[in-house]
Amino acid sequence: MAKPFTHLGNMPVEEFLRDYWQQKPLLIRNAIPGFVSPISGEELAGMALEETVESRLVLENGSEGPWQLRTGPFSEEDFLSLPRSHWTLLVQAVDQWLSEVAALKEHFRFIPDWRLDDVMISYAADKGSVGPHFDYYDVFLLQAEGKRLWHQGAKANDDSPRVEGTPLNILRDFEEENSWLLEPGDMLYLPPQFSHWGIAEGPCTTISIGFRAPSAATILEDLAAELAQGLPQHLRYSDPGIAPARHPAEIDPASIIRLQEQLSSWLQQPHKVAQWLGAVMTEVKYPETVALDAGDAEDWRTQLSAGATLVLNPGSRCAFCREPQTLFVDGEPYSAPLPFIERFCENRVITQMDTDNFPELAANDGLIDQLVSQGSLIYPPEDF
Repeated sequence: MAKPFTHLGNMPVEEFLRDYWQQKPLLIRNAIPGFVSPISGEELAGMALEETVESRLVLENGSEGPWQLRTGPFSEEDFLSLPRSHWTLLVQAVDQWLSEVAALKEHFRFIPDWRLDDVMISYAADKGSVGPHFDYYDVFLLQAEGKRLWHQGAKANDDSPRVEGTPLNILRDFEEENSWLLEPGDMLYLPPQFSHWGIAEGPCTTISIGFRAPSAATILEDLAAELAQGLPQHLRYSDPGIAPARHPAEIDPASIIRLQEQLSSWLQQPHKVAQWLGAVMTEVKYPETVALDAGDAEDWRTQLSAGATLVLNPGSRCAFCREPQTLFVDGEPYSAPLPFIERFCENRVITQMDTDNFPELAANDGLIDQLVSQGSLIYPPEDF
């Protein structure tokens, strides 16, 4: 099993987190010495034939216009009809299907697990790219096969002009500030909103490890509704000790400040904030994939006693908090002993030893039954 990075190149991760994380890009030469890609372009194309896998094709000069986007699943004929250059195949959540890809995530556990999104892998023909663009998430771009030239530009946002006539968010005005040619094992870190443009120099494969965070709009809309449910009716806007109104119809600055201070006090519900954050950050990205495994390990009691193990579904997520003591799996909170919660979230495995130490886990309709019934706990897949 891979271990978390202690250094990014020659840089300690503490220095990276202090000076670069969410602040500025960083090129890391030979981030993984001797790196060998866990998947080939042909294997990636094979995944894109499957209905359960999210995949896209981007053609810079498509039959329907520039920067044409096609969505999978694809057929072998689709790939045979592609031009020799200027196209890219992107496959999401490859870590859910290949253990070698999932193992790469272990390198990044110096960032909380619940911040990690998934591992997307792209294969590009010569000169293939997805155009100049930006993302709202942190990403590590690990070169797996071949070479890719990355251009990095200034920060961009929703107001930045886009190329018209394509569903892709291609930036119309892109000026490079830095350029790097990445070879296998090299890695580029990009914080949110930094514009970038990666162009293949010959066929190449790039692995993207992305990190997610809820938007301010989601937090204000969803969290506020959650917190509001526990507020008593007597809590209202109040203004004791106000000065006489100079203009009775005016909503004056003092009133705005007063409301902001009251809002701040109403938000002081750390237990509910923790419950909301745990649920949101462990929501399953592809719930239908997890649901396919629902109940497949129903005989887990017999199997565990015979030496088998249960593992967290590769498509599932888990996290925990101490106050209030809660295990979160696939967006739902569960009660369990803290020693078990800590070990399970670290290793994502359940054995007979766990049920011996914590027999309440094995109760009928207990935690394990619940997680097995929804597909969050399964027997180890053949590839894992």
